[in-house]
Amino acid sequence: MDVKLPIALQRLIAHLEKLPSVGHRTAMRHATALLNWKDADLAAFADELAHLHERVLACPICGNYTDGGPCPICASPNRNPAQICVVETPAQIEGVERTGCYRGLYHVLGGKFSPLSGVGPEQLRCKELRQRLENGLVKELILATSTDVEGEATANFIATQFHAEGLTITRLAIGIPTGADLSYTDSSSLAQAIAGRRTM
Repeated sequence: MDVKLPIALQRLIAHLEKLPSVGHRTAMRHATALLNWKDADLAAFADELAHLHERVLACPICGNYTDGGPCPICASPNRNPAQICVVETPAQIEGVERTGCYRGLYHVLGGKFSPLSGVGPEQLRCKELRQRLENGLVKELILATSTDVEGEATANFIATQFHAEGLTITRLAIGIPTGADLSYTDSSSLAQAIAGRRTM
């Protein structure tokens, strides 16, 4: 006999299934766990979700997550302004930071090329990257896009379009499996890739 879940629970499971790497079983487990939360905790969680876009903003310089104004990395006087590591999403910054071996700045593209989805250079933060390079302070661009087909296409485009005299463009090297998303790559592999980056 089929067990029919309450409509509200079905809707919650459907929302949770939209999260990365969350299938039906995991979504159902999370949904039923939420049923055991106290009303006050559920209300606080709902409030955070309802105001997420108001409270988590994009850094006006690099595109990283911030409460408002420049993010802590862009605002820090201890970062090397001569290096910019180009990533697809803010989540990838955390992965690189965990390695502890990179002290430069970042630039978040906001995605990667995906012609089938209509994502090209105009939909990414390429114009903002070009503006950051105009002052001549940046000496190295480290391309840390993912190693799948779209990530490689994005890296190749940037290497071609942003080539300039006095600017070294490098690509993360060994240590990252082909097709890997940097958001989920372990710290030691990322550290190895940063240390062994190659010139493009």
